[in-house]
Amino acid sequence: MEWETVIGLEVHVSLSTKSKLFSGTASEFGAEPNTQANIFDLALPGTLPVFNEEALKMAVRFGLAIGAEISKRSVFDRKNYFYPDLPKGYQVTQLDFPTVGKGALTITLEDGSERVIGVTRAHIEENAGKSVHEEFHGKSGIDLNRAGEPLLEIVSEPEIRNAQEAVAYLKKLHSIVRYLDISDAIMAQGSMRCDVNVSIRPRGEKALGTRTEIKNINSFRFVEKAIISEVHRQQELIEDGGQVIQETRRYNANKDETSSMRSKEVANDYRYFPEPDLLPVVIDDAFIEAIRIELPELPDEKKVRFTTQYNLSNYDAGVLTSTREMADFFESVSSQSSDAKLAANWVTGDLQALLNKNNWEITASPIQADRLAALILRIKDKTISGKIAKTVFEMMIEDSSPVNDIIEKNGLKQVTDSGEIEQLVDEVIANNPVQVQQFKDGKEQVLGFLVGQAMQLSQGKANPAQVKQLLRAKLA
Repeated sequence: MEWETVIGLEVHVSLSTKSKLFSGTASEFGAEPNTQANIFDLALPGTLPVFNEEALKMAVRFGLAIGAEISKRSVFDRKNYFYPDLPKGYQVTQLDFPTVGKGALTITLEDGSERVIGVTRAHIEENAGKSVHEEFHGKSGIDLNRAGEPLLEIVSEPEIRNAQEAVAYLKKLHSIVRYLDISDAIMAQGSMRCDVNVSIRPRGEKALGTRTEIKNINSFRFVEKAIISEVHRQQELIEDGGQVIQETRRYNANKDETSSMRSKEVANDYRYFPEPDLLPVVIDDAFIEAIRIELPELPDEKKVRFTTQYNLSNYDAGVLTSTREMADFFESVSSQSSDAKLAANWVTGDLQALLNKNNWEITASPIQADRLAALILRIKDKTISGKIAKTVFEMMIEDSSPVNDIIEKNGLKQVTDSGEIEQLVDEVIANNPVQVQQFKDGKEQVLGFLVGQAMQLSQGKANPAQVKQLLRAKLA
């Protein structure tokens, strides 16, 4: 039987406010356990919430960026459940009246095609604390530092059809929230994490199958692997005569498999009711428009501009606009070198390979934009060849000296003196009589071999264009 996969994603983004959602406690990653929790976060009797307006502005920013409906009236609710890291015994969230309504994201797939994935809603809620098991033998510790941190939960429509589309959607979401500067979205630190809802159905069937939810996945790679594993499990289960049950599962990366955590709760289990200590949040058109005016240029807009302004391919423009920092780096190199094409080639090629190899963000690059621009200028003025430039680039990783100094002290200047090049060419002609005769007999491609011999003799320092021109003239 042919199966169709149906995937919906619930992405939790930790908003980069200076304080928590309903208290004035600082909200920074990496603090000592329980040093960022005040009397409200600890749920001491008599404490009352005060809503953080900055979290509202960030949610509206996101909604406008994806063309979503913005609710002028949103309501907070209590989601009741009991867990050690939830001191109040409930989580404050938005159920029926979220701040952000329906919107959409356009994703680009590996083959260059595009798909539009609907966003059902994005609602504001507070984070729970964290249970720590690894550091205690036979016990668990509770860290309430993140209790009450503001989250934006972004819920997709069940329109994603495979693991690759899910990753493309997540990467696009990651890019947008970073461009908007509403979250650092560092998945390894939990500031962006994903719950994945997976079901399968016979191809052509309209009704949805029974779904499972895989909780708290914190990397693009694990999202892809978890979906593939769960789809395979469901197919085998059904084809062997079993039934998928609605439940919450976890993904074990070491075993590359999902396992059951608990049966899936439904809304009734949480006994939702409106939060009695918070009034509905009411905003007007002026509030929304003030935020719209401040929106930055977003990835899709910037990609279009890069293809038109800099005459770049869709692929290069996509890579360069994947993060705002990468785009800014490229534009700085392009401006200082006055060569957008060379700047794009170096940033998407050698620099990107360096970053990927070391798992670095562009902000951690040991080669800054002004130094890469200086390298490109030395290629353009023929101080060095493109081949030597790659050697200089490798040296720049460890050596923070100016580019000109690196070239000078390592004797890497390109040979352009016509007398020196003529000597090289004469030596190559004398040393390769067979290939010289082949060229004279009409075998044009042999010229490339002879140029290569000259470049080898000069240790890559000769100007290849001059070498080629002089060889052709002498052999004519």
